[in-house]
Amino acid sequence: MKPAIIYCYDAYCGWCYGFSTVIKKIATAYKDQLDVEVLSGGMMIGDYVMPIEKVAPFIQDEYKKVEELAGVKYGDDFLWHINNPDKSDWVMNSEKPAIALCILKEYYPERQLEFAIDLENALKYQGRDLDDDEAYRHLLDKYNIQPEAFYIKLKSDEYKEMAHYEFALMKQLQVNGYPTVFIQTGESKFVMVARGFTDFDTLKQRIDNVLRDLIPAGTER
Repeated sequence: MKPAIIYCYDAYCGWCYGFSTVIKKIATAYKDQLDVEVLSGGMMIGDYVMPIEKVAPFIQDEYKKVEELAGVKYGDDFLWHINNPDKSDWVMNSEKPAIALCILKEYYPERQLEFAIDLENALKYQGRDLDDDEAYRHLLDKYNIQPEAFYIKLKSDEYKEMAHYEFALMKQLQVNGYPTVFIQTGESKFVMVARGFTDFDTLKQRIDNVLRDLIPAGTER
């Protein structure tokens, strides 16, 4: 099988938002060598689904670190909810954006990274509530997806099960933080090349090392 980049992310993960520029560059650099698959982590599901009031104090400190290290900017509309959590009705729940990504993969598997980054921007820059169905409507035109079909799928058990399968896969791969990146080199062989925010040059070097090891002795690239 062809090696692939497996990007484990969560739409609510601040460091994934910071990492989006890196993984986008990586995908471009290896577009002729590696496919890219994005898996949703389910960072905020079950007991970890919570109102913004509980998460805001942590984000108020963390987002500045992400901006400083990764060079991204959080939008004013998002920060309003972080700075006024008592006035916000947001609930942080990873399930719906994960389902949306599963739907997108069925239509355009080759655009799944682009869509994942669009979800992060919708939340963290545009300040859209990803637990609200309407947060996705602006992306349907961009991806030429018929709204009625999308919203039927968004509420279906089939796509919910797909999302939860990805959450279970994260546990199998022992992913306990995001972003995490693997190179899949075989049916059940995964080599971790990033855990947490990693800069482009470091990640590229690690990927090159993995790919070099895949070349049989005595052959050249």
